[in-house]
Amino acid sequence: MRFHTNSDADVAELLRTVEAPDLGSLFDSIPSGLRLGRDLAIDGPLSELELDRRLRRLAESNRHAGRLPSFLGAGAYHHYIPAIIDHLVLRGEFLTSYTPYQAEFSQGTLQAIFEFQTLICQLTEMEVANASLYDGATALGEAVLMANRVTGRKRVLLSAAIHPHYRAVVRTLVRHVGLEVQEVPRAADGRSDLAELERLLGDDVACVAVQSPNFFGCVEAWSDAVERTQRHGALFVGVVAEGVSLGLLAGPGRFGADLVVGEGQSFGLPVQFGGPYVGLMASRERYLRQLPGRLVGEARDAEGRRGYVLTLSTREQHIRRERATSNICTNQGLCALVATIYLAVVGRQGLRAIARRNLDASAYARRRLSEVAGCSLAFTAPTFNEFVLRLPGPAEAYRRWIGEQGVIAGLPLGRYEPGLEDAMLICATELTRRDDIDRLAAAIETGAQRGVR
Repeated sequence: MRFHTNSDADVAELLRTVEAPDLGSLFDSIPSGLRLGRDLAIDGPLSELELDRRLRRLAESNRHAGRLPSFLGAGAYHHYIPAIIDHLVLRGEFLTSYTPYQAEFSQGTLQAIFEFQTLICQLTEMEVANASLYDGATALGEAVLMANRVTGRKRVLLSAAIHPHYRAVVRTLVRHVGLEVQEVPRAADGRSDLAELERLLGDDVACVAVQSPNFFGCVEAWSDAVERTQRHGALFVGVVAEGVSLGLLAGPGRFGADLVVGEGQSFGLPVQFGGPYVGLMASRERYLRQLPGRLVGEARDAEGRRGYVLTLSTREQHIRRERATSNICTNQGLCALVATIYLAVVGRQGLRAIARRNLDASAYARRRLSEVAGCSLAFTAPTFNEFVLRLPGPAEAYRRWIGEQGVIAGLPLGRYEPGLEDAMLICATELTRRDDIDRLAAAIETGAQRGVR
């Protein structure tokens, strides 16, 4: 949104309108003891050019992926964002209210949401999708609650290879609704242990949730997990934290998933201190009435003209509280719009090409880094753009050392799982160059020679 300052004449006009003698009098309702009583200790005004230079100097003091090679992933992915996205998303037409309470006055917003839903259905290979949720973690929590409503069952099985933050959010959301959450352990190859899943399954299980690619970057065996789950009458929830992977990997719907949730940050949203993100949620049409949030549909008026309507909005504000499926107050409207523009711009073949570049960069990184003396791949399962690398010493120590060499290292995993204190989750995307990977390998090699501990 553009900023337009008020001139002295504007301020005088405003004060005359509200019958105030000066700006200070607008704060008379605040007790004097709570007021500063002096001017703020800040520099005087700057020209636009001077301000731009100062902000750039401040930004350059940060260590960020725009300036340094970065191998961080784990649910927050650094992808290229086409310039057209900012150009379009800042148009005045999109700066109106993102909550279509009066749907007939929000045709642009509703059409954008309708297109978003269509794209998510195509990506996930599901039948219906909602207008988005807060983020991937809360979307998984909503899917678990939805499975409970559909089946009436109280036990939930989460793969231990789901992102730990996602699992923590689920436990928080279901803590006081009587659901029991159990974890399916990880197998030696980095994927969910399907034999243990079979042992834990029973007629009291509401759903099973499995992420692919999972937290360790491994691509899961969707079909086997879905078949075992549905044999016991439970719903299968497919989780996708890296949306770009769907450019190459088949959507969970192709394997029979009942619900699909995920994170759309990779679709044009920058990595900026943890958000905002955009949660994705899709389901089979037979569960439509239990889908949380809102859903936009297409309709025709009496003259046959196309229009968009708020088909479903299962919140307390719109229906009786006892029938509401969620307390979600909004979808991530602007973020969903960004994702819609991104997917429309890159298209099916473009997303596939981007995913292929991620896979190729990661494959080179796997090969190059595993050749470093003292390093090895932790798991044997196939991966997409992330993998776990065992280092010659503690991963936290190597993270600090690699940072000193001007490279942002991957994520040390010891804080998340015992036994992986020497392991680091490495991510490579289309922005990762071959010489970046070589720099990381050189930093690890030098660290090993110096005995980093």
